[in-house]
Amino acid sequence: MGTTLIGLIVIAVAVIYLVVIYNRLVSLRNQFKNGFAQIDVQLQRRHDLIPNLVEAAKAYLSHEKSTLTQVMEARNNAVSAQKDAAKDPGDGTKIQRLGGAENLLTKALANFYAVAENYPELKANETIQQLMEELSSTENRVAFARQAYNDGVMTYNTFREQFPNNILAGMFSFKETAQLELESPEARQAPKVAF
Repeated sequence: MGTTLIGLIVIAVAVIYLVVIYNRLVSLRNQFKNGFAQIDVQLQRRHDLIPNLVEAAKAYLSHEKSTLTQVMEARNNAVSAQKDAAKDPGDGTKIQRLGGAENLLTKALANFYAVAENYPELKANETIQQLMEELSSTENRVAFARQAYNDGVMTYNTFREQFPNNILAGMFSFKETAQLELESPEARQAPKVAF
């Protein structure tokens, strides 16, 4: 009778321990998915501002159509990658594709800003200035949201990889996910604004 009771207690403790690990994995996964949702909101705002900026700049940059086309193509690619990643923020491949698309968009915008420097009337336009300020503010929000998301992913991946959590994670298909990173050193530099 005594050994049966001890056996039942050991089994109950083991089951409770496994339930706690499973629930923690679910909680951490939901945290990083929520972090991605915050990035998604800010990226949507960024993507919505870009066509307005391009449209406002068209009159001034009639000789720079390739620059404007490049910005819009990069924006459309980033929107597609964002929508794909939003379907499954736990898929590291989709997150990496999003990071690459956003990196290309950042480069295209940097090129746009460099071209805009050669047009004083464009820089003096109040609408353009306001759109560029809103875009800059949104970039800061994206950076903060990305940091929170990456922290959540790191916590999830670390907990998932620890023993014995890794056994339970493997049994229930808690996959490793990727952080959202910029790929080039240029994209990591703060944009320079000159008046």
